Amino acid sequence: MPAISNPPSLAGGKYIYAIILDAQDRTFEVLGIDRQPVYSVSDGKVAAVMSDFSRDRIRPERAHLGAHKEVLARLMVDSTVLPMAFGMIANNLKAVRKMLTLNEADFIEQLERVAGKVEMGLRVVWRVPNIFEYFIDHHPDLRATRDRLLGGYREVRQEDKLELGRFFEQLLTEDRETHFTTVEEVLATCCDAIKRLPLRQVAEVMNLSLLVERDRQKELDDAILTAARLFDDNYSFDVNGPWAPHNFVEMKLELGNIGRAEHHAAN
Repeated sequence: MPAISNPPSLAGGKYIYAIILDAQDRTFEVLGIDRQPVYSVSDGKVAAVMSDFSRDRIRPERAHLGAHKEVLARLMVDSTVLPMAFGMIANNLKAVRKMLTLNEADFIEQLERVAGKVEMGLRVVWRVPNIFEYFIDHHPDLRATRDRLLGGYREVRQEDKLELGRFFEQLLTEDRETHFTTVEEVLATCCDAIKRLPLRQVAEVMNLSLLVERDRQKELDDAILTAARLFDDNYSFDVNGPWAPHNFVEMKLELGNIGRAEHHAAN
């Protein structure tokens, strides 16, 4: 691969983007955070991909997050990537090499598990004006409970509102589980793993990360369309990716006094 201009410094802080399976030091045709050249330093069979970084802290600003993702996207073109969380900073090259030595076996195990795979995201939401009224219309038992607790001329008690809210939450959970099972059965035919992520809004049905072979992405797209046809127009299926497999990296990183590590969501 062609060398980049402004060779990296061997001293000073190092911002780490990812770990790759490589026994050689390399340079990459992409600029990272603060427009610094990106390069890798190997130790044994693995290498850390990094760029020079002189400050003590880094904020999760749009430009920084964008640069982090751009580097990972470039690496994914021809490498299996073990992504680091945003904000991983080593004091110096010695600390990076120590981290690689301490974690080499785990790094290799994780890299082999996700080799040739990418992460895709699938978010399903109820596209309705008012989710509570939608459930009232589709769950007669919820409507009856509302009328019993809030109807009539008596004063509505706080306990009645709480009871209705709990019943609504119960129905939300039950419907989400039913819908997830429906989607999972379709997507399991082409996904190596499916992981459920936390929901951030009441109208979210599911938020999934999908681990899939790189060359099966078209098959996954077709499977998602098949799953979507099982739902009516009140549901929206939104797909994103491919990403490095952030949500399928499962290891306890031994830092070995690597330096500053500020962990923020990288995906």
